[in-house]
Amino acid sequence: MQVKQELRVLIIPGLRNSEPSHWQSWLQTQYRGARRVQQPDWHTPDLARWSAQIDDTLSKARPGTTWVAVAHSFGVLALAHHIGRHHAEGRPHAIVSALLVAPADPVKFKVDQALPLGGLGIPSTLIGSEDDPWMPLHRARDWAHRWGSRFQNLGAVGHINTESGFGPWPLARYKVDQMIRDQQRSQRIDRAHPLELNFAV
Repeated sequence: MQVKQELRVLIIPGLRNSEPSHWQSWLQTQYRGARRVQQPDWHTPDLARWSAQIDDTLSKARPGTTWVAVAHSFGVLALAHHIGRHHAEGRPHAIVSALLVAPADPVKFKVDQALPLGGLGIPSTLIGSEDDPWMPLHRARDWAHRWGSRFQNLGAVGHINTESGFGPWPLARYKVDQMIRDQQRSQRIDRAHPLELNFAV
């Protein structure tokens, strides 16, 4: 008998963490079992260390758990590094889709060479802003293209954080719900008997 795979939400904040009024904190309360990646030092953007903390967080979950990741700012870069490192080392990872919001500029942090230049290998959406002080829109679009992510321009909305008015954010909830449904549908197809698929056409 096959064990049902558990699918959970992983919150990956940026610098200084996401305070209680931030949309990531609100989103975390919307999903039972959601987990937040914690950093020993929220003020120092150390890409390798932040990436390793994602590994550490996932290692504490039940074996076989898969994750929809929701990353913001420098957390997006940590997630991309985490996935790229696993691909480079030929290791599987448990993240099956991702919402990438207002990524920090890898060039500004001098980490662009440490990030994957090819696709992330998972379904993902990158949301950018026309006046984000941490990432010009054209570069956000370029990184979305490199990573194989769908790109959405949210308009002139700053860094998509508390300061720019993003507390409870229904669009993020909608995107995550959509990713969860897509993964659950995929899992049902993977478990289906071939005769069942004949009737699904």
